[in-house]
Amino acid sequence: MSAGNTPVSLVLTEDQESIRRVARDYVQRSMPTTHLRALRDADDALGYAPACWSELAGLGVAGMVFPESVGGVGLGFAELGVVLEECGRTLAPTPIVSTVVLAGGAIALGGSEAQRQQWLPGVCAGERVLALAHDEGTRHARYRVATRAEPVAGGFRITGEKTFVLDGHGAEALVVVARVDGAVGDRTGLALFVVPASSPGVAVTRTPTVDSRNVARVRFDGVVVGVDAALGAPGDAADVLDRVLDRGAIALGAEMLGGALEAFERTVAYLKTRKQFGVPIGSFQALKHRAAQLFCEVELSRSVVLAALRAIDAGGPDVPVLAAAAKARTSDTFVRVAAEAIQMHGGIGVTDELDIGLFYKRAKVAAMTLGDGAHHRDRFARLHGY
Repeated sequence: MSAGNTPVSLVLTEDQESIRRVARDYVQRSMPTTHLRALRDADDALGYAPACWSELAGLGVAGMVFPESVGGVGLGFAELGVVLEECGRTLAPTPIVSTVVLAGGAIALGGSEAQRQQWLPGVCAGERVLALAHDEGTRHARYRVATRAEPVAGGFRITGEKTFVLDGHGAEALVVVARVDGAVGDRTGLALFVVPASSPGVAVTRTPTVDSRNVARVRFDGVVVGVDAALGAPGDAADVLDRVLDRGAIALGAEMLGGALEAFERTVAYLKTRKQFGVPIGSFQALKHRAAQLFCEVELSRSVVLAALRAIDAGGPDVPVLAAAAKARTSDTFVRVAAEAIQMHGGIGVTDELDIGLFYKRAKVAAMTLGDGAHHRDRFARLHGY
């Protein structure tokens, strides 16, 4: 597989393997599935532990894809993907996608040097949580933006409502996608603004999700921001938005890959130990075939996610196509693996006693986030001219 004309290796480098070992050790020790259960049972307002996020940032995770000039580590998405995969294995709740990839990525790609210096050092240090306020309906739609930003003296007045804002309830600031021109659905006329969550007129409502994470509904009631809040030229934000959403889809795909791998491996282990009629149920041909099919689906997902991550780092022209392929594949695979895992565990699989049900819930929510399989298959086809 290749990104553009540059061959892409689908094998981790020695450094990436070292990052995997460090990430796995930390995540499994400090953020196992019992960590998610504890947050769920406490109805935690944030949905993640700030102390754990601070420790992850201390390991370089929060600054992994940012340059050293803003306090980052200067690595790439291939390395961040390794960390996200390990987080997916334990369903570890973190603001990596929301803060680092989406909101932080928008500032890094579209902001001025002053804006990058204002916000990104805090992100890299794990001291600032940001969120991208983009979607406005029940399903992801890239250009369906009705939120308006009207010019006023010295700035803009933002009015509208956003749904499913990842980690929006705990964010210090929101990167808001608003329309300065054109009709809903137009690719042109979009703008990005950094809006402090404490600004007058901003109302944030926490919305718990079935996977025990949290998102937010955010309303902007005539919120006034200065011209310095705009990332780039208002009206020309579509190119930045596209890159940010593609990267978000790939990053989320890496996390989903980890969840699918873990659910699959736990199921195979169960098939080897659970006995019926005096033999392990894994010896039954029908279950062998189902497990083999899941293995193939997971491996295909692994390949396309790795290719997409490395295409980002290489600046390949096929990042949009690979993003669509990766998110479509991982969305479908994670849901299928988690559903089959429940079936093959039998009755106990539907109880809260076992973690398998948690993986299924996460799969369903993650699959819908930033566009489900159907959405990205359609985008893949459109990118190829269909």
